[in-house]
Amino acid sequence: MGGKFKLANIYLFLTFVVLYAPILYLMYYSFNSGGTMHGFEGFTLEWYGEVFQDTRLMIIVINTLVIALLSAAIATIIGIMGALAIDRMQRRRVKNALLSLNNVLIVSPDVIIGASFLILFTMIGIKLGFVSVLLSHIAFSIPITVLMILPRLQEMSPTLIDAARDLGATRRDVLTKVILPFIKPGIFTGFFMALTYSLDDFAVTFFVTGSGYSTLSVEIYSRARQGVALSINALSTLIFLFTVLLVVGYYFITRRTQQARDKARREQEPAAEMGVPR
Repeated sequence: MGGKFKLANIYLFLTFVVLYAPILYLMYYSFNSGGTMHGFEGFTLEWYGEVFQDTRLMIIVINTLVIALLSAAIATIIGIMGALAIDRMQRRRVKNALLSLNNVLIVSPDVIIGASFLILFTMIGIKLGFVSVLLSHIAFSIPITVLMILPRLQEMSPTLIDAARDLGATRRDVLTKVILPFIKPGIFTGFFMALTYSLDDFAVTFFVTGSGYSTLSVEIYSRARQGVALSINALSTLIFLFTVLLVVGYYFITRRTQQARDKARREQEPAAEMGVPR
Protein backbone atom coordinates (compact mmCIF):
# COMPACT_ATOMS: atom_id res chain seq x y z
CA MET A 1 0.00 0.00 0.00
CA GLY A 2 2.81 2.39 0.94
CA GLY A 3 4.70 1.54 -2.27
CA LYS A 4 1.67 2.35 -4.43
CA PHE A 5 1.17 5.64 -2.58
CA LYS A 6 4.83 6.56 -3.10
CA LEU A 7 4.64 5.64 -6.79
CA ALA A 8 1.53 7.79 -7.19
CA ASN A 9 3.33 10.76 -5.60
CA ILE A 10 6.29 10.33 -7.93
CA TYR A 11 3.97 10.19 -10.94
CA LEU A 12 2.13 13.30 -9.74
CA PHE A 13 5.42 15.14 -9.21
CA LEU A 14 6.68 14.25 -12.70
CA THR A 15 3.37 15.37 -14.20
CA PHE A 16 3.66 18.78 -12.55
CA VAL A 17 7.27 19.07 -13.67
CA VAL A 18 6.32 18.41 -17.30
CA LEU A 19 3.47 20.93 -17.07
CA TYR A 20 5.19 23.74 -15.23
CA ALA A 21 8.87 23.44 -16.14
CA PRO A 22 8.47 25.19 -19.54
CA ILE A 23 6.44 27.97 -17.92
CA LEU A 24 9.02 28.50 -15.17
CA TYR A 25 11.80 28.43 -17.77
CA LEU A 26 10.00 31.12 -19.76
CA MET A 27 9.42 33.22 -16.63
CA TYR A 28 13.04 32.84 -15.52
CA TYR A 29 14.44 34.26 -18.77
CA SER A 30 11.94 37.13 -18.78
CA PHE A 31 14.30 38.73 -16.22
CA ASN A 32 17.47 38.08 -18.25
CA SER A 33 19.43 41.20 -19.15
CA GLY A 34 21.29 39.30 -21.90
CA GLY A 35 18.40 39.47 -24.35
CA THR A 36 18.49 35.74 -25.19
CA MET A 37 17.38 32.44 -23.69
CA HIS A 38 20.79 30.79 -23.98
CA GLY A 39 22.42 32.15 -20.84
CA PHE A 40 21.28 34.20 -17.86
CA GLU A 41 23.55 37.25 -17.59
CA GLY A 42 21.78 39.32 -14.95
CA PHE A 43 18.47 40.40 -13.44
CA THR A 44 16.49 43.16 -15.17
CA LEU A 45 12.92 44.45 -15.54
CA GLU A 46 13.69 46.00 -18.91
CA TRP A 47 11.47 43.61 -20.85
CA TYR A 48 8.48 44.29 -18.60
CA GLY A 49 9.01 48.02 -19.09
CA GLU A 50 9.09 47.43 -22.82
CA VAL A 51 5.74 45.66 -22.63
CA PHE A 52 4.06 48.54 -20.79
CA GLN A 53 5.62 51.15 -23.10
CA ASP A 54 4.21 49.44 -26.19
CA THR A 55 1.02 51.40 -26.90
CA ARG A 56 -0.21 48.96 -29.53
CA LEU A 57 0.24 46.06 -27.16
CA MET A 58 -1.68 47.84 -24.39
CA ILE A 59 -4.58 48.39 -26.80
CA ILE A 60 -4.51 44.69 -27.65
CA VAL A 61 -4.55 43.82 -23.92
CA ILE A 62 -7.64 46.00 -23.45
CA ASN A 63 -9.29 44.42 -26.50
CA THR A 64 -8.59 40.95 -25.12
CA LEU A 65 -10.00 41.76 -21.67
CA VAL A 66 -13.12 43.39 -23.13
CA ILE A 67 -13.74 40.39 -25.39
CA ALA A 68 -13.15 37.94 -22.53
CA LEU A 69 -15.42 39.72 -20.03
CA LEU A 70 -18.23 40.39 -22.51
CA SER A 71 -18.18 36.91 -24.04
CA ALA A 72 -18.02 35.23 -20.61
CA ALA A 73 -20.93 37.31 -19.26
CA ILE A 74 -23.16 36.79 -22.31
CA ALA A 75 -22.26 33.10 -22.58
CA THR A 76 -23.07 32.61 -18.89
CA ILE A 77 -26.51 34.21 -19.28
CA ILE A 78 -27.28 32.07 -22.33
CA GLY A 79 -25.79 29.05 -20.57
CA ILE A 80 -28.19 29.53 -17.63
CA MET A 81 -31.16 29.56 -20.01
CA GLY A 82 -29.80 26.55 -21.90
CA ALA A 83 -29.19 24.55 -18.73
CA LEU A 84 -32.70 25.35 -17.47
CA ALA A 85 -34.21 24.27 -20.80
CA ILE A 86 -32.26 20.99 -20.86
CA ASP A 87 -33.04 20.24 -17.21
CA ARG A 88 -36.77 20.71 -17.74
CA MET A 89 -36.92 18.46 -20.80
CA GLN A 90 -39.33 15.63 -20.06
CA ARG A 91 -38.26 13.32 -22.89
CA ARG A 92 -35.03 11.59 -22.04
CA ARG A 93 -34.04 11.07 -25.68
CA VAL A 94 -34.42 14.77 -26.46
CA LYS A 95 -32.43 15.71 -23.34
CA ASN A 96 -29.61 13.30 -24.24
CA ALA A 97 -29.60 14.57 -27.82
CA LEU A 98 -29.26 18.19 -26.66
CA LEU A 99 -26.45 17.24 -24.26
CA SER A 100 -24.65 15.41 -27.05
CA LEU A 101 -24.93 18.40 -29.36
CA ASN A 102 -23.63 20.61 -26.57
CA ASN A 103 -20.66 18.32 -25.93
CA VAL A 104 -19.78 18.03 -29.63
CA LEU A 105 -18.81 21.72 -29.69
CA ILE A 106 -16.41 21.17 -26.78
CA VAL A 107 -14.60 18.17 -28.27
CA SER A 108 -14.57 19.45 -31.86
CA PRO A 109 -11.14 20.62 -33.12
CA ASP A 110 -10.66 24.37 -32.75
CA VAL A 111 -9.39 24.58 -36.32
CA ILE A 112 -12.69 23.21 -37.66
CA ILE A 113 -14.72 25.57 -35.46
CA GLY A 114 -12.59 28.56 -36.49
CA ALA A 115 -12.86 27.73 -40.19
CA SER A 116 -16.63 27.26 -39.85
CA PHE A 117 -17.02 30.67 -38.22
CA LEU A 118 -14.87 32.26 -40.91
CA ILE A 119 -17.07 30.78 -43.66
CA LEU A 120 -20.25 31.79 -41.81
CA PHE A 121 -19.16 35.40 -41.24
CA THR A 122 -18.04 35.70 -44.85
CA MET A 123 -21.37 34.36 -46.12
CA ILE A 124 -23.58 36.65 -44.03
CA GLY A 125 -21.36 39.70 -44.52
CA ILE A 126 -20.02 40.28 -41.01
CA LYS A 127 -16.72 42.15 -41.15
CA LEU A 128 -13.89 40.38 -39.39
CA GLY A 129 -12.90 42.23 -36.25
CA PHE A 130 -14.40 42.92 -32.83
CA VAL A 131 -17.90 41.61 -33.62
CA SER A 132 -16.70 38.39 -35.27
CA VAL A 133 -14.30 37.61 -32.41
CA LEU A 134 -16.95 38.36 -29.78
CA LEU A 135 -19.59 36.18 -31.46
CA SER A 136 -17.20 33.27 -31.90
CA HIS A 137 -16.03 33.46 -28.28
CA ILE A 138 -19.63 33.53 -27.05
CA ALA A 139 -20.44 30.52 -29.21
CA PHE A 140 -17.64 28.25 -27.98
CA SER A 141 -18.11 29.40 -24.35
CA ILE A 142 -21.83 28.55 -24.13
CA PRO A 143 -21.34 24.74 -24.03
CA ILE A 144 -18.79 25.17 -21.23
CA THR A 145 -21.16 27.23 -19.09
CA VAL A 146 -24.00 24.77 -19.69
CA LEU A 147 -21.83 21.89 -18.46
CA MET A 148 -20.86 23.85 -15.34
CA ILE A 149 -24.42 24.92 -14.45
CA LEU A 150 -26.42 21.81 -15.35
CA PRO A 151 -25.04 19.56 -12.55
CA ARG A 152 -26.09 22.12 -9.94
CA LEU A 153 -29.61 22.15 -11.37
CA GLN A 154 -29.74 18.37 -11.26
CA GLU A 155 -28.70 18.43 -7.58
CA MET A 156 -31.57 20.75 -6.65
CA SER A 157 -34.57 19.00 -5.13
CA PRO A 158 -37.89 19.64 -6.93
CA THR A 159 -39.49 20.08 -3.51
CA LEU A 160 -37.77 23.48 -3.17
CA ILE A 161 -39.62 24.78 -6.22
CA ASP A 162 -42.88 23.15 -5.11
CA ALA A 163 -42.58 24.73 -1.64
CA ALA A 164 -41.92 28.15 -3.13
CA ARG A 165 -44.99 27.87 -5.36
CA ASP A 166 -47.12 26.70 -2.44
CA LEU A 167 -46.07 29.84 -0.57
CA GLY A 168 -47.31 32.00 -3.43
CA ALA A 169 -44.08 32.66 -5.31
CA THR A 170 -44.40 33.66 -8.93
CA ARG A 171 -42.27 32.12 -11.69
CA ARG A 172 -39.98 35.11 -11.51
CA ASP A 173 -39.62 34.72 -7.72
CA VAL A 174 -38.86 31.02 -8.10
CA LEU A 175 -36.14 31.80 -10.63
CA THR A 176 -34.53 34.74 -8.83
CA LYS A 177 -34.96 33.66 -5.19
CA VAL A 178 -34.72 29.87 -5.36
CA ILE A 179 -33.06 28.56 -8.52
CA LEU A 180 -30.41 31.20 -9.17
CA PRO A 181 -29.13 31.34 -5.56
CA PHE A 182 -28.89 27.54 -5.51
CA ILE A 183 -26.93 27.29 -8.76
CA LYS A 184 -24.73 30.33 -8.01
CA PRO A 185 -21.54 28.22 -7.60
CA GLY A 186 -22.13 26.70 -11.03
CA ILE A 187 -22.72 30.15 -12.51
CA PHE A 188 -19.44 31.45 -11.11
CA THR A 189 -17.62 28.34 -12.30
CA GLY A 190 -19.05 28.70 -15.79
CA PHE A 191 -18.18 32.39 -15.94
CA PHE A 192 -14.57 31.87 -14.86
CA MET A 193 -14.14 28.91 -17.20
CA ALA A 194 -15.52 30.93 -20.12
CA LEU A 195 -13.28 33.86 -19.18
CA THR A 196 -10.20 31.62 -19.09
CA TYR A 197 -11.05 29.94 -22.39
CA SER A 198 -11.54 33.31 -24.06
CA LEU A 199 -8.23 34.68 -22.79
CA ASP A 200 -6.44 31.51 -23.83
CA ASP A 201 -8.01 30.87 -27.23
CA PHE A 202 -5.81 31.12 -30.30
CA ALA A 203 -7.04 28.75 -33.03
CA VAL A 204 -10.59 30.10 -33.38
CA THR A 205 -9.52 33.72 -32.87
CA PHE A 206 -6.80 33.38 -35.52
CA PHE A 207 -9.45 32.62 -38.15
CA VAL A 208 -11.91 35.39 -37.25
CA THR A 209 -9.65 38.39 -36.56
CA GLY A 210 -9.40 41.09 -39.18
CA SER A 211 -6.32 42.93 -40.34
CA GLY A 212 -6.90 45.82 -37.92
CA TYR A 213 -7.90 43.82 -34.86
CA SER A 214 -5.97 41.35 -32.71
CA THR A 215 -5.95 39.63 -29.33
CA LEU A 216 -3.06 38.69 -27.08
CA SER A 217 -2.81 35.07 -28.21
CA VAL A 218 -2.66 36.06 -31.88
CA GLU A 219 -0.22 38.89 -31.16
CA ILE A 220 2.13 36.63 -29.20
CA TYR A 221 2.09 34.11 -32.05
CA SER A 222 2.83 36.84 -34.61
CA ARG A 223 5.73 38.21 -32.59
CA ALA A 224 7.16 34.77 -31.84
CA ARG A 225 7.34 34.03 -35.58
CA GLN A 226 9.60 37.06 -36.03
CA GLY A 227 12.19 35.67 -33.60
CA VAL A 228 12.79 35.17 -29.91
CA ALA A 229 12.28 38.38 -27.94
CA LEU A 230 12.24 38.41 -24.16
CA SER A 231 9.39 40.91 -24.20
CA ILE A 232 7.27 37.92 -25.29
CA ASN A 233 8.47 36.08 -22.18
CA ALA A 234 7.52 39.06 -20.04
CA LEU A 235 4.09 39.32 -21.64
CA SER A 236 3.47 35.58 -21.29
CA THR A 237 4.52 35.75 -17.64
CA LEU A 238 2.05 38.55 -16.95
CA ILE A 239 -0.75 36.59 -18.63
CA PHE A 240 0.11 33.49 -16.59
CA LEU A 241 0.13 35.44 -13.33
CA PHE A 242 -3.20 37.05 -14.21
CA THR A 243 -4.67 33.59 -14.83
CA VAL A 244 -3.32 32.41 -11.46
CA LEU A 245 -5.01 35.39 -9.79
CA LEU A 246 -8.30 34.41 -11.44
CA VAL A 247 -7.98 30.85 -10.16
CA VAL A 248 -7.09 32.00 -6.64
CA GLY A 249 -9.95 34.51 -6.64
CA TYR A 250 -12.38 31.84 -7.78
CA TYR A 251 -11.10 29.49 -5.04
CA PHE A 252 -11.76 32.04 -2.29
CA ILE A 253 -15.19 32.92 -3.70
CA THR A 254 -16.29 29.27 -3.77
CA ARG A 255 -14.77 28.66 -0.33
CA ARG A 256 -16.66 31.59 1.16
CA THR A 257 -19.87 30.42 -0.50
CA GLN A 258 -19.40 26.91 0.85
CA GLN A 259 -18.67 28.23 4.36
CA ALA A 260 -21.84 30.36 4.26
CA ARG A 261 -23.87 27.34 3.12
CA ASP A 262 -22.42 25.13 5.85
CA LYS A 263 -23.11 27.80 8.47
CA ALA A 264 -26.73 28.13 7.34
CA ARG A 265 -27.13 24.35 7.44
CA ARG A 266 -25.73 24.18 11.00
CA GLU A 267 -28.11 26.92 12.13
CA GLN A 268 -31.09 25.11 10.62
CA GLU A 269 -30.34 21.70 12.16
CA PRO A 270 -31.07 22.68 15.81
CA ALA A 271 -34.28 24.41 14.72
CA ALA A 272 -35.38 21.31 12.87
CA GLU A 273 -34.65 19.08 15.87
CA MET A 274 -36.75 21.34 18.14
CA GLY A 275 -39.61 21.41 15.68
CA VAL A 276 -39.23 25.10 14.99
CA PRO A 277 -40.29 26.08 11.45
CA ARG A 278 -37.35 26.98 9.22
